[in-house]
Amino acid sequence: MLSVKIELIEALAQTLEQMSPGAAARAVFESPKVAAHGDLATTAAMQLAKPLKQNPRQLAETLRLALLETVPFQRWVEAIDIAGPGFINIKLKAEAKQQIVREVLAQGTGFGSQPRTGHRMMVEFVSANPTGPLHVGHGRQAALGDAICNLYQTQGWDVHREFYYNDAGAQIATLANSTQLRAKGFKPGDPQWPSGENAAAYNGDYIADIAADFLAKKTVSSDDREFTASGDVEALDDIRLFAVAYLRHEQDLDLKAFAVKFDHYFLESSLYTSGKVDDVVKKLHDAGKTYEQDGALWLKSTEYGDDKDRVMRKGDGSYTYFVPDVAYHISKWERGFEKVINVQGTDHHGTIARVRAGLQAAKVGIPVGYPDYVLHTMVRVVRGGVEVKISKRAGSYVTLRDLIEWTSKDAVRFFLLSRKPDTEYTFDVDLAVAKNNDNPVYYVQYAHARICSVLSSWREKDGGAVASLDQVDLSPLQSAPAQALMLLLAKYPEMLSAAAADFAPHDVTFYLRELAASYHSYYDAERILVDDPVVKQARLALVAATAQVLHNGLAVLGVSAPQKM
Repeated sequence: MLSVKIELIEALAQTLEQMSPGAAARAVFESPKVAAHGDLATTAAMQLAKPLKQNPRQLAETLRLALLETVPFQRWVEAIDIAGPGFINIKLKAEAKQQIVREVLAQGTGFGSQPRTGHRMMVEFVSANPTGPLHVGHGRQAALGDAICNLYQTQGWDVHREFYYNDAGAQIATLANSTQLRAKGFKPGDPQWPSGENAAAYNGDYIADIAADFLAKKTVSSDDREFTASGDVEALDDIRLFAVAYLRHEQDLDLKAFAVKFDHYFLESSLYTSGKVDDVVKKLHDAGKTYEQDGALWLKSTEYGDDKDRVMRKGDGSYTYFVPDVAYHISKWERGFEKVINVQGTDHHGTIARVRAGLQAAKVGIPVGYPDYVLHTMVRVVRGGVEVKISKRAGSYVTLRDLIEWTSKDAVRFFLLSRKPDTEYTFDVDLAVAKNNDNPVYYVQYAHARICSVLSSWREKDGGAVASLDQVDLSPLQSAPAQALMLLLAKYPEMLSAAAADFAPHDVTFYLRELAASYHSYYDAERILVDDPVVKQARLALVAATAQVLHNGLAVLGVSAPQKM
């Protein structure tokens, strides 16, 4: 049907161009708000009425008659109706809708994906400092970032996944001090342990585990570093390096369990040691975008839409955190990433204007609006009807690994992607493990497994192969449930493109739930393994195509498509 739609769009564009030079750009199809009105709709006549100084409904009638004279509309369209002030509703022939089945089966896992464009982009996500286990907020960020990467890969982009973290800041110093205290035999609650609301200490049991392995002189390695412990409790720098490597290893385990892999780990400290921070400060100074006031160095960020100028260098000589951020994003641009997406918590909202201001003020050729941001809220976890706030492993929050162990990787990914990122979300552990239709990931996966069961029964009985279905006679697919299912299959590529453009992987979850529901309705309405071989093969082709699209959509989310459940 995609090929059919392309033919119809081209015919519409040519007809509009003949009616009004330059009007071909208005050749766009929409989905009618009411399914009974048709399969496609266009508002082109209403858009052209004013510049052509014609009545929109009369112009729509003229357009309707012209379209019916074209070969594609004669071949694929059953009827064209005009509604309201000039809406044009198009009803396709059953044969047109049936083409989508062939297209899906022919393209397989590539259905919905666009050719490679040669454009390069980076998605930075998770970026958790190695000071403790990854929490469920990091989990939401990992699911979002990875799914956005997958979405853009379907659109032909060359996508790079990057994890950015600091291995030498104040939080890391707190980690080292906490581990040293544990190594010396102290624990939370002891007089020697920092206490109070703002005490600089990490209290989780994982600190004791790090200390024990440090004393045992173990070697720990992660994707980007390795360190062997000296066992010397007075060697604070050794403790720091070991603790960072230990927790980076723990993060790798969490990410592996979540099926997330990064292409590169970028250290904030490298921006200082390489001179990139000093270089960006010089660029801003030379551009005349800084000034001294009250012993501090300021950026004229209000010139770029920020609500106030921002301090770059404090009175003590240290830089505020947005300065290395600017240096980091210049590095992204210099590495050839024309599009950059940062997936971060909503607490980073205030940094957007100042980072973009710094990038524009540096005058290095970066376009306005670079980088893009996807901000997400935190996640509440409910189990047994009660909110869970504390993990023994972490000491003060639920970890990503907790959530995976309580449910599954698939459930965590699908659930965390099932709402807009900036929407508050409550993760219901009990629902995530329920094997019923109320559990959205189970509902979608069960649809796929149900189809696989039908195909397996067919293979065992008739010796059939899915590969043989792409050329069968599809004319028996005439029923309303079958046509509704085919129309939904045809929407998959456009849904992917729109979801990528809007950074909206939740749109994929909505689509998959709708597709699963449409399949279940079709399955309940028509028996598939009937005696008539022509009808049976047509229906098998339709459900095999449905299974393929379910598989492809779940893969975008990083969720498996089981053949049995």
